[in-house]
Amino acid sequence: MGHYIEVDQNVNVYVEDVGEGTPILFLHGWPVSHKMFEYQQIELPKHGYRFLGMDLRGYGKSDAPWNGYDYDTMAADVDKVVRELDLQDVVLVGFSMGGPIAIRYLANFTENRVQKLVLLGAAAPLFTQRDEYPHGLEQSGVDDIIANLKSDRPGMLKDFGGMFFHQDMPDAFSDWFLNLGLTASPHATIHSAVALRDEDGRVDLASVHVPTLILHGKHDEICPFEFTSFMREGIPEATVVPFENSGHGLVFEEKEKVNHEILQFLKR
Repeated sequence: MGHYIEVDQNVNVYVEDVGEGTPILFLHGWPVSHKMFEYQQIELPKHGYRFLGMDLRGYGKSDAPWNGYDYDTMAADVDKVVRELDLQDVVLVGFSMGGPIAIRYLANFTENRVQKLVLLGAAAPLFTQRDEYPHGLEQSGVDDIIANLKSDRPGMLKDFGGMFFHQDMPDAFSDWFLNLGLTASPHATIHSAVALRDEDGRVDLASVHVPTLILHGKHDEICPFEFTSFMREGIPEATVVPFENSGHGLVFEEKEKVNHEILQFLKR
């Protein structure tokens, strides 16, 4: 079952909805869609949980307006989904860019319905380097990504996919993963890259007052593992689980371990 939910005037986002039980709401990363969570979609409902995969505006089956790709607007979209579907005791899961969006949601909407948070390879609290934050890409590196998106988006996304994984992935899988990125709106892909470059979520971390599970690949070249030390220090109830054999794509490279850790966290 799927839902189209109006989050803004003439802007609808799509939410995949499978299973029954405690709602687990997944926010995908840049530049893919909820389909990246297919190995969670086929597993969690077997254990009595409700899988909800939201396509952020501009991605997957959602509408792609020209504006609204900053974290505040994305977080407001999440709030509209939670309230429209009347979700209670939500477990919110954010991967990569979805991580800081999930955290911003908790910061901006203090009367939320979230009981737990899972961060998967999160681009939090910052994706790019700043003073006193020497990790991640230089902001000029994201400028290069944006320039390449404007000149050769398929080629840029193929190169990005090569950085995504620590393990060698089959050709068929790599083709499928590239197609996920190509289905996104070109302007959403560019505007979201701008958000990744410019947004600063350090002050948001203290607003997370729910138990938080941080799963992160030790070989992540996109969101380096060092990000986890800042998340753990800033979020009061955070637990970090390293993934020794994964890069950024831990949900694919060690999918059984990801599912196991999430299920164990849900039972606590």
